[in-house]
Amino acid sequence: MTDEPEKPGLRQVLASTLAAALGVQSNKNRERDFKHGNIKVYALAGVIFTVLFICTVVLVVKLVLRSAGL
Repeated sequence: MTDEPEKPGLRQVLASTLAAALGVQSNKNRERDFKHGNIKVYALAGVIFTVLFICTVVLVVKLVLRSAGL
């Protein structure tokens, strides 16, 4: 057994993606992500988060405009 931490799991990738989007990532987690993470996984998580965020904003705007009668 080694002392090095394992690759970040799905939960850690999602938490890091959300923290990065909000700008509150801890230095410890950032270092873990850069040392043991896979850039493709984080890039995919970032793209998925961005698409979901844009869709959510569009949906909220449409609902607000519909309720305002526009």
